[in-house]
Amino acid sequence: MDTQQYLDIFLDESQEHLQSINDFILKLEEDPSNLEYVHEIFRSAHTLKGMAATMGYDDIASLTHKMENVLDLIRNEELMTNTEIIDTLFMSIDDLEDMVDSVRNGGDGKKDVSEHVKKLEAIEKGENISESAATVAAEKKEDTGNYFKASDLDEFQFTVVQQAKEQGMILYDLKVTFEASCILKGARAFMVFEVLENLGEIIRTSPTVEEIEEGAFDSGFTLLFLTDQEPDALVEAVKNVSEVETVEAHVIETDETAPDTQEQTGEKPAKKEIVQANKKTVSEKVTEVPAKKSESKAEVSKNKEAAQNNGKKTASKNIRVNLDKIDNLLNLFEEVVIDRSRLEVLVSSIDNSDLRETVEHLSRVSSDMQSLILAMRMVPIEQVFNRFPRMIRQLSKDLNKKIALEIKGAETEVDRTVIDEIGDPLVHLIRNSCDHGIESPEKRVASNKPEEGKLVLRAYHSGNHVFVEIEDDGAGINREKVSEKAIENNIITPQEAEELTDDQVAALIMSSGFSTADTISDVSGRGVGLDVVKNKIEALGGKISVTTMTGKGSTFSIQLPLTLSIITTMLVHVKKETLAIPLTSILETIMLPKEKIMCAQGADVIDYRGKIIPVLSLGKVLKVPDYDTEADRYSTVIIKKGEKLLGLIVDELIGQQEVVLKSLGNYLGEVFAVSGATILGDGEVALIIDPNALID
Repeated sequence: MDTQQYLDIFLDESQEHLQSINDFILKLEEDPSNLEYVHEIFRSAHTLKGMAATMGYDDIASLTHKMENVLDLIRNEELMTNTEIIDTLFMSIDDLEDMVDSVRNGGDGKKDVSEHVKKLEAIEKGENISESAATVAAEKKEDTGNYFKASDLDEFQFTVVQQAKEQGMILYDLKVTFEASCILKGARAFMVFEVLENLGEIIRTSPTVEEIEEGAFDSGFTLLFLTDQEPDALVEAVKNVSEVETVEAHVIETDETAPDTQEQTGEKPAKKEIVQANKKTVSEKVTEVPAKKSESKAEVSKNKEAAQNNGKKTASKNIRVNLDKIDNLLNLFEEVVIDRSRLEVLVSSIDNSDLRETVEHLSRVSSDMQSLILAMRMVPIEQVFNRFPRMIRQLSKDLNKKIALEIKGAETEVDRTVIDEIGDPLVHLIRNSCDHGIESPEKRVASNKPEEGKLVLRAYHSGNHVFVEIEDDGAGINREKVSEKAIENNIITPQEAEELTDDQVAALIMSSGFSTADTISDVSGRGVGLDVVKNKIEALGGKISVTTMTGKGSTFSIQLPLTLSIITTMLVHVKKETLAIPLTSILETIMLPKEKIMCAQGADVIDYRGKIIPVLSLGKVLKVPDYDTEADRYSTVIIKKGEKLLGLIVDELIGQQEVVLKSLGNYLGEVFAVSGATILGDGEVALIIDPNALID
């Protein structure tokens, strides 16, 4: 069976299951008595094992199987969770992630995991648990035998077996062994499959079907087989194939309890030996075989639907679409938006009610289409944030520090391209905050701080941007140390160091090759500095800034574009210029009397609902020629960025309009307070204002 067509699905679902296992292991460490967490971990590991085995990634399947054995002991309350077990599970997850990444990068998904396998086996054998628990585990292992059992079935297979049994079918564990002189084992195995497919249906095999047909097994193979034949007739039919030495058939009894329930309650399905033969060890590499004879396609579909309905989770209604296709769709729709604006301008000059109604309906429908297309690209930043609790746990151990991570705004949605690129910069910033920022417990206590440091990871929208902040309550950035290093590296002069503010000095740590680490460690301090982060953020069209307070902590703020090509704006006039302000940055618009404008510390301010906020003239900021600000009342737009507010004075408010955001291009480069431009319906080009730059 060609499995490459399912590779993308395997990679996506593997990542989801690995993240789920990570999350629930963290929760299990905090609450070891909650067995529901163990069940969730086991369920994800079991699914991952099945997928990996089906795809032929045996190392992934084998390691996951070893994890299952340990998890099985925990959920049956034969083993108590401790730090050693949690660490071993996490190291196993790291190996699994490495192997999945290898597959994603075109590798074979193989890795030497013998060290962690031995650790898992040691835990499973009871070397780290009480003698009684070890005895119970050993007895259970011996009683289980070396054959397939009902609990090996997943929910779909279990449902198929139950429905088949209602029709009088019998489930066999079948072991076929060839003669030692057999040369073409793969060909003989194929002949065995042909015989069996005429008698019933193969449910699972060990090793995989591909390995069996290639002859990649020792002397025999094992399979689960559904048939209405008696055991003697079944054995006789298989033995008619040349060079088959022995055939063993065992009936597997199943009850109405689903596999997961059987495993949780510890009930073992009875197994009745029909034909006596020597027992062989069954390989752990198991795979599903598509139904071929016993069930029609309609029955298979019905059974699958029943199995899914019996599970706790309903089937996903999602489909996977290549991101390039969505990009192309969005580019085409941008042209539709421009033409729609043109139509709206044209219809305003034509006295035709039918035409006007049609254009209005077109505008409503296209707006709905636009929202759907943009939503296709948006995903919660939680997908990036989810990896950090595990990372903070490990960093705390490596650095001998106590660090609590608080995540805010994980539901904030950003463009998929941003999600793919923002992970590494955030990892670098968090590692630096943990290593350089947060002090050791002893130093924190000496500074009258809580022993446990706090790291806050925050995300929120502001205008046409998303902000991600990493805030710590550590020692802050040492101004003297940074200044000395910057002078030593010829980044600034001693005179400039005296004139710079604390935040400007702190920003120097973004310089190339800058590092103030006294010692080199695995966490940071290798002279790379944060220039890598800065370059990455700027490559995404974003900015990074840092604020710090000695003894109180530091905050790194990353500003990223949502990369939305179509935005809703408020059009305004400044002199003869038409400008667009993103609606998501606008709090409200007001008419501001001239006498309400006050002066504080050399800047114009107003009292806005009991809060003093600055006010700027947009014409002056953009240096519009012959701009006159004298008037009795001013049209003012109140814009926001997080908790910060600013009043923006314009000449006239035109109205709301959706526009296509176009880059200014390399020729104009970066223009202060301008994020791009758009083409209006009448063909005029309007600049799009960046409110965040004005507030900063």
